[in-house]
Amino acid sequence: MNDIEKNQLIHKLFSSSVSANEYKITDYQNHLFEQYKLYVEMADRVSNRRGLTNIFFATLNTTLLTAIVGFLNNNDRSVIVLHIAGILICIIWGVLLRSYRNLNTSKFTVIGLLEEKLPASVYWHGEWYALGSGKDFKKYIPLGPIEIYIPIIYAVLFLILFLAEFF
Repeated sequence: MNDIEKNQLIHKLFSSSVSANEYKITDYQNHLFEQYKLYVEMADRVSNRRGLTNIFFATLNTTLLTAIVGFLNNNDRSVIVLHIAGILICIIWGVLLRSYRNLNTSKFTVIGLLEEKLPASVYWHGEWYALGSGKDFKKYIPLGPIEIYIPIIYAVLFLILFLAEFF
């Protein structure tokens, strides 16, 4: 995020109609901290939903692949529907993963901006620095770029089984 985008987000994030001067300083900090806690909780829920989405789609695709393998060498053309469904499900899964990744990125950007108003920046600067900013693979391997390949692998399996069955 460049400085212009950051300033625009700060302008959108912090209400111009309510300033810290209108609060007792402790009330302002308490309200800010409560909003921060709520937002961190919401970011955690998005991460949990992302994990559940992966489990759901992996289970669904594994079930479809098992059904397709059960139909191998039956010369039943209706199994094509399972191949097509599997590939479409993989596409939907990939789109959802991208959406969740973008949503999490935005949420953690907002969390970082909120932390700039708090005494410590535990997530945005502290944890990310401790993890090597995602550049030191000995400390941390970001999962987003890895997990996007899982639906692609499933789609390739559907395609390979389709080719093995019908060609």
